[in-house]
This record gives sequence, C-alpha cells and structure tokens, in this order.
Amino acid sequence: MSGVNLDHFRALLEARREELHALSASAKDARKPVELDQQSIGRLSRQDALQQQAMAKAQDSRRAAELRKIEIAFKRLDEGEYGYCAECGEAIAPKRLEIDLTATRCAACAA
Repeated sequence: MSGVNLDHFRALLEARREELHALSASAKDARKPVELDQQSIGRLSRQDALQQQAMAKAQDSRRAAELRKIEIAFKRLDEGEYGYCAECGEAIAPKRLEIDLTATRCAACAA
C-alpha cells in the first residue's frame, strides 16, 4: 500500500486493543451473577440488576468480537495484506481504514 504509514495503523490497532482490554477489566464486576437475596434487594431492583448484568455481558461480547477482528488485522499487517481488499485485492482507502481499522474489504466490495 503505497503512501500509507502502516506503523500508524499498527499503533492505532494497539491503542484500541489496550482500550478494549481496559474496558473489559473495568466492567468485570457488572458481569458477576446477581445474588438472590429478597431481604436486601427488592424484586424490581433485582430485575434491574439482572438487566444491567445482561447488558454488561452483551457489551463484553461485542468487545471480544472486536478484539478478534483486531487480531486478524495484526495478522494481515504481519503478512503484508493489511490495507488490501480481501475480495478484489485493490487498496482500501486510508480514510476507510481510519474509520474502521479492521476493514478487510474496499468500499465497492463492501457495498
């Protein structure tokens, strides 16, 4: 990919990976099982806690999916394939990569 600084994208990917790991670590308590203690938590409060737990688990699942995409992007960087469309082989626009660091297809093939 001529004219594109791959080190810049590698640094962005590393920063995003670290950010996702930090977010996952900080939300660890939110994913813990909700205690069934009717004395200290009312039924509505418990349902609210269960809903918050479910949302935290869903967020963690999305973070894990993004982390998998980041690892694939690192592999593509190491193999010299990063920034090239997996379908047509053309270069992916740098602006597209800035928006989605893990993009594997050019705008034309993604459409």
